[in-house]
Amino acid sequence: MRTVLICHQEEALNRTALPRWLASFSTLAGIVVLQETSAQRRRRVKRELKRVGPLRFLDVLAFRLYYAAFLASTDQQWEQTKLADLCQRYSEIPVSTPILVSDSPNTRRVREFIQQAAPDLMIARCKFILKEEIFMIPKDGTFVMHPGICPEYRNSHGCFWALANDDLEHVGMTLLRIDRGVDTGPVFGHYTCHYNEREESHIIIQHRTVFDNLNALQEQFMEIHAGVAVPIDVSGRKSAAWGQPWLTKYLHWKAAAKQR
Repeated sequence: MRTVLICHQEEALNRTALPRWLASFSTLAGIVVLQETSAQRRRRVKRELKRVGPLRFLDVLAFRLYYAAFLASTDQQWEQTKLADLCQRYSEIPVSTPILVSDSPNTRRVREFIQQAAPDLMIARCKFILKEEIFMIPKDGTFVMHPGICPEYRNSHGCFWALANDDLEHVGMTLLRIDRGVDTGPVFGHYTCHYNEREESHIIIQHRTVFDNLNALQEQFMEIHAGVAVPIDVSGRKSAAWGQPWLTKYLHWKAAAKQR
């Protein structure tokens, strides 16, 4: 099985650990490393502002400041420890693995790079919505490991919103194949994990939903490639798209967690 990974440069677990894991059971035919521009980040901010309005956007900004001041350092330490553990488990990728650096996954150069890699399966660990001409290249499809249980928690930060809504049954990750919608493609698995909601942030929890399930994900990808995997029927279930975390919701979640 030939695979390609799309990931962000600054996300160490996805940039370093996931390629090693993929190379342990497949031929890692290429990595697309994304380096976002300041203009792209500004556009993302504008989209969120338009989506939630100026008053609620202040709640979003307040959480960003709170996270940077009180949570980021602990999360970085956890990620470094997890990365070290995974690097011990999985060997370095071959030095011959092709790597392309781009500011977007939807460029002509990226399309040609993926076509040349000829993947059976591609994993997109990025914040971009892929164009159809990109996600349709792999024979078996392009997949996301979405931090949230779909269809209830589509779009951004699904784990956070399930926790903030006291909906603990829907804290997890969804493996789905990309289609033209936003997290609306065929679902091939829901994955949960053990976590400490009193002590851990939503970032650590959503990392756990992926990196504590690598063995199960490997088995599922092999079944997808073999053509024996059957999508989960999610018809009739509620579907909602979520956005960036709010400080008010974060504080509600943590207060509720202390009572459980």
